Amino acid sequence: MQKLLVVFFLFFSVFVFSQDVNITNGWKFRAGDSSSWSSPKYNDNDWSPIKVGSVWETQGYANYDGFGWYRLHVVIPSSIKEKAFLKEKIRFDLGMIDDGDEFYLNGLFIGRNAGKNTDVKQGEYDVQRSYLVSINDPRILWDKENVIAVRVYDHGGDGGMYAGKYGISMMDIVDYIRINTTNDFEFSDTKHVSKKIILESTSDKYDFSGRLQIIVEDPAAHTEVFKQLISADFAKAKPFGYTFKANLPDNKSYTVSYSFQESRTNKAISASEGIPYILTPKAAVSPKINGANVYGVRPNAPFLYKIPATGEKPMNYDAIGLPAGLKVDKQTGVITGMVTAKGNYKVKFSAKNKSGIATKNFTIICGDVIGLTPALGWNSWNCWGLSVSDEKVKASAKAMVEKLADHGWNYINIDDGWEAEKRNDNGEIVPNKKFPDMRSLCDYLHGLGLKMGIYSSPGPKTCGGYLGSYQHEEQDAKTYGDWGIDYLKYDWCSYGDIAPKQPSLHDYKKPYKVMRDALNKVNRDILFSFCQYGMGDVWKWGAEVGGNSWRTTGDINDSWGSLSGIGFSQDVPAPYAQPGHFNDPDMLVVGKVGWGPSLHNTKLSPDEQYTHISLWCLLSAPLLIGCDMSQLDDFTLNLLTNDEVLAIDQDALGKSARKIFDKENIQVWTKDLQDGKKAIGIFNLNDKSAKATISFSELKLPAQLMLRDLWRQQNIGSFKNTFSAAIPAHGVILLKGNPATAK
Repeated sequence: MQKLLVVFFLFFSVFVFSQDVNITNGWKFRAGDSSSWSSPKYNDNDWSPIKVGSVWETQGYANYDGFGWYRLHVVIPSSIKEKAFLKEKIRFDLGMIDDGDEFYLNGLFIGRNAGKNTDVKQGEYDVQRSYLVSINDPRILWDKENVIAVRVYDHGGDGGMYAGKYGISMMDIVDYIRINTTNDFEFSDTKHVSKKIILESTSDKYDFSGRLQIIVEDPAAHTEVFKQLISADFAKAKPFGYTFKANLPDNKSYTVSYSFQESRTNKAISASEGIPYILTPKAAVSPKINGANVYGVRPNAPFLYKIPATGEKPMNYDAIGLPAGLKVDKQTGVITGMVTAKGNYKVKFSAKNKSGIATKNFTIICGDVIGLTPALGWNSWNCWGLSVSDEKVKASAKAMVEKLADHGWNYINIDDGWEAEKRNDNGEIVPNKKFPDMRSLCDYLHGLGLKMGIYSSPGPKTCGGYLGSYQHEEQDAKTYGDWGIDYLKYDWCSYGDIAPKQPSLHDYKKPYKVMRDALNKVNRDILFSFCQYGMGDVWKWGAEVGGNSWRTTGDINDSWGSLSGIGFSQDVPAPYAQPGHFNDPDMLVVGKVGWGPSLHNTKLSPDEQYTHISLWCLLSAPLLIGCDMSQLDDFTLNLLTNDEVLAIDQDALGKSARKIFDKENIQVWTKDLQDGKKAIGIFNLNDKSAKATISFSELKLPAQLMLRDLWRQQNIGSFKNTFSAAIPAHGVILLKGNPATAK
């Protein structure tokens, strides 16, 4: 039986009717910090209005880091107690907060960081803030005006009260019920799916009975393909499990919803999720060489490149026309050595197994620019956060070699959390006990044909509070070179305490120029990634200062709001992308993520994940996987191993797609490719499936196009003047079009 080890939660929602008191409007804000701002007597008339649900950077506080306070005046009616079945606690839902928070009610402290006793500066930005207070608590003023004050701390990137639920409501009996959907979908074939759903109680006081309804829907046709109603009884010590089995007519987007109606109150708790579906065809047993067509190296720098080729192993590799100083290992396909003379070297790769032989033309450009195509790799932050370790890095490297390297993936990047508390007696940066020997780790990765990345900050401290590179730039660059580092992510973080409060363009450039100059003195090609969230319109000067990529936005998280807000705002920096210098809309949030030791399956739906990868490839963005690589499931592998989709990202022309159509939440982005063809992404930003019709003339495309579906790797025909297709909610159709007259 085929098994997809993946669960999706974007559609996952739990609700018990609407909130009793709406608190999405009327908030006021002030940057800074004062204990007096929690007081109900404090006069906030001169504070600025602000919207919750959006970060403060988009509301007049661009590039602001540090403390900020939100205040709201609201009447809490006693009638909500009278309507409630349970009369125990009231819940304050304050959305998600980046990064930490303290919640005050009428000047009195309620809680911090979703009830965790951590420092306000150590909050988790992807956690819903829900605070429970007894209805008899004197801090609540029933039927009177209450003042909610939220102290927020942001250490970098976006800040404030952004996504999630906002409201005040009574905790009800169904709040003690959990619909557990963490079991995997299982497929006996592409049309038959099953999954076990578990109803759980979190209360020792209450037993539950009622009815569980399961509906599988084809959202495009608005039809139900499966529906079942089951009686259910359960308690804390006795959960209720049920496995549903449904027939799916086609391999496409479906949603499944679960609803449990509790018998005493007739109130319901619900959840829904997308069912994963795989579009990428399996790789053939015969050889196929993948990856970019071009590679940049500086003269006399160590060279490392693994020929990426799918097909049955063992395989024999060759590279005809290598410049002097390079050699290929014919058993592994790894090319090593050193090129001494500048120039463009035309090479012909070959890969041969018992089923056949494949060849590919490849160009090695020895010059001043490296990173001619965006980096393809893994970064530890979105799964492990500060808990990254040597063991976890090696596990990721092993998974990359086994499952992804044949498709061109080659960077293994350690993010924050590797640094020791102090430098050694010579002032050199050293790793902490989680990384016993960084040079040995580099050698291990290089031996696999992979490259290794590291992380630091131009300030004295990193975002996680570890040692940065301030006033040790040349020393750290030399250390990285001695270890064998191939990539440096350089995060602004505490440099905000060094830079002027109102940085000039020179101030934004300075720390990155200092480190670039230091890296230039190291006899090693080290990709330089600016992580400074787009400040000072970095895309306009990033290449000038020597960046191979630069972040254009704040941090991403695994929500549609974050993904779409970041991804579809990239048209402004798009013209500045070029070979060796790329816009970076942040890392990928597919697979198992979590930003620390606890992981969860991404909250993005399957269709949103197709959108994520499609859009990032169209943008020529660095693709840095953020999940636990040791737990890659079939669906996530389908996203990361489609060579025709990856080829759009790795196209040697190095251009970013541009948005050329935006109407009724349908967007079309097109990208010029080196072979003269066009990559076309048609995106449905609506919450429901929609039919999109694009006009070739309106998109400035030729009147006739031969189109290929890149995810399915199928030619879909010749089209004249228009193309139409149904697109799932938050989904995409990714095409490649031949501008020449189709025959």
